[in-house]
This record gives sequence, C-alpha cells and structure tokens, in this order.
Amino acid sequence: MGLADLNPGVVAAAALETPGADVRKSLQDLLQMDIDGLVIATPTALHAEQSIAALQSNVAVFCQKPLGRSEAETRAVVDAARRADRLLAVDMTYRHVRGIEKIKNMIAAGEIGEVYAMDLVFHNAYGPDKPWYYDPKLAGGGCVIDLGIHLIDMAMWMSGSKVSGVSSRLFAQGKRVRPEDERLEDYAAVRLDLESGTTANVACSWHLPAGRDAVIRASFYGTKGGLAVTNVNGSFYDFLTEHFAGTARKTVDEPPDAWGGRAVVAWAERLAESAAFDPAIESAADVARVIDAIYEREK
Repeated sequence: MGLADLNPGVVAAAALETPGADVRKSLQDLLQMDIDGLVIATPTALHAEQSIAALQSNVAVFCQKPLGRSEAETRAVVDAARRADRLLAVDMTYRHVRGIEKIKNMIAAGEIGEVYAMDLVFHNAYGPDKPWYYDPKLAGGGCVIDLGIHLIDMAMWMSGSKVSGVSSRLFAQGKRVRPEDERLEDYAAVRLDLESGTTANVACSWHLPAGRDAVIRASFYGTKGGLAVTNVNGSFYDFLTEHFAGTARKTVDEPPDAWGGRAVVAWAERLAESAAFDPAIESAADVARVIDAIYEREK
C-alpha cells in the first residue's frame, strides 16, 4: 500500500492510521508501484487529471465526487477508463445508506406504485471547511456541485431514468446568481424533469440558518404510497426511513447504521473480482451534464 499528499502533515497523519504503508512524494511515485487501484481524495480541480493518469497506467480508480468540474472533464475520465478497460468509480456515498438501499428495492418492487414526484434536500449549516471550495476555478461550482450532486444522482439512480429538462435558481448570500457572475452559489432550487415522467424538486445550500447542523431528506411519492429518508436531529450520519400510506407511517429502517465507508469497500470488492471497466460509471457523466445545465454553462 502507498500514500502520497502534497501536504506533509496530511500524509503523516494518514501513515499513522495505515501501519506499513509506503509513503511516496507524488502521484507519479505511487503509480510506479505495483498497485491495482488508487483512491483519489484531492481538490476537485485535480480529479480528472489524476484519474486519467492512473487509468493510463492501468490502475483502477476510486475518486471522491465530483469526477470532474464539468461534463467535458467527467466524460474525458470515463472515456479513459473505457479505453484502458479499468474499473472506475465515484464516491456517491449516500447510495450505500442502508435505508436508501431499502427504498431503492421497495420502489423497484412496486411497493409505492409508479413514482411521479421526488423532493430531495441537502442543507449544510456550515459549508466546506477548505478555502479551495470557494474558488470557482478549483471547485467548479458551489453547493450544487458539492451537495446537489448527491441529490441529482439519487433522482436518476432511483428512477433508472435520465434527465430531460432542467430549471434552476441560484443564490449567493440571498442575491440571485447569473451564469456570467463570478460568485459561487450557496443556495440552489432546481426542478428536474426525468424521461420517465417523474419530477424531482432539488434544494441544497451552504450556511443556511436551518436551526440545526444539517437538513437531509429524500422523499418519493408514488401512486400507491410514499417513502422518505430523513436525517435525525440534524445529524450528518443518522437516518430514519419511513413508508407512508395516506396519513399512516411505518418505520422501515432506523439508526445505527455504520455506512460511511461502504462505497469504497464496494469498489474494492468489485476490484478483487475484476479490474475491468464497469459501464455503470456512465451515470457520472449524466449527472455532470445536469450540473452543467443548472449552471447554464455553454457547450
């Protein structure tokens, strides 16, 4: 196992948690080792370049979200993985919350009928703690690319459908953000129309005065009932999952659930079986296309 980081303090701390790891000075040093896979947890602006470098070295990649700052960057990484025939995955961590997995299975089984509406919310009362998140060139966007990406991914993953229409309003400190502005949004309200006919309302923010640390909720409404997962008491980690029938509700899942590392474990298990390209990663480019539309970026 190898470790590398430009910050000596960070890599030293990581080395203490992984006894026996070989500490290297750079990504290129890591890629010269005999490794099967690479986990990338660097600032967003580096994700595409570093992922492509690893894939071109025939190394499988697990990358923190987003895979790129735009659809073009994301597509370049996916294409590199396909050409190299190497496994590529992105840390869409909320897919692995136990209650959300149960909702996915219940929707697939038709337990709430045909889903026609989704309400998806992620408000973080604090916002990112690293300066680069607030630099448009480094981050690629504000709360949408940081938090909304999970909600957009969930809408398409749950429905098994791509997005056919997007409308959005972005705000920075209460003022409307226009595409030509240099400011990053700290609040976003988005409507997604899916090819399946479902409509998803998405809201996300940084530094919202919501009276708690976080508001995280995903609600799904169908012709036979509803399902929702909601964070408990403002927690970033604890979730309650419920099944609705009219005014009645039933608990489907509740804490505790140690879901934090499941995404990378799932990637590692998949890698142990095969390092070959997985077409499921195409969804990352689909999500990036929607984010570009929200930002009204020119192609």
